[in-house]
Amino acid sequence: MSAFIAENRRARYEYHIDEQFEAGVVLDGWEVKAIRAGQVQLTDGYVMIRNGELYLIGCRINSLRSASTHVSPEPDRTKKLLMHREEIKRLVGKVEQRGFTLVPLNLHYKGGRVKVDIALAKGKDKADKRETEKKRDWEREKGQLMRHKVSSAPKD
Repeated sequence: MSAFIAENRRARYEYHIDEQFEAGVVLDGWEVKAIRAGQVQLTDGYVMIRNGELYLIGCRINSLRSASTHVSPEPDRTKKLLMHREEIKRLVGKVEQRGFTLVPLNLHYKGGRVKVDIALAKGKDKADKRETEKKRDWEREKGQLMRHKVSSAPKD
């Protein structure tokens, strides 16, 4: 069972998601406390590959006011991601050869640990984004029509 922490909603709008992977995140103690308090933002995050290792960049974790005095929290610190070496090799191959990018989708708890779902994704062009907006607007409008229809139905 996994508990939801934060989601990158823009990722599904901006990219075509091809595959999803789960990775562990190396965090400092103050970061774990701040995440438990909901002080995390994934919107501008992305994953970079350096020396055969994965790093989460742009994930903002705001420190708590009650943070320790001997630690100087850095909100935009680069965080190392933990995955099996074989999975990382597969990802490196796809990113380098096929033009994919790695995007964080969400943060969640699994077995008491903080995990991140990352996606192998390709950027959408403007026409695809407009299509996504049309679908979303139609679903919203359809829901409103259905609710209106149910509420205005004659009652026996």
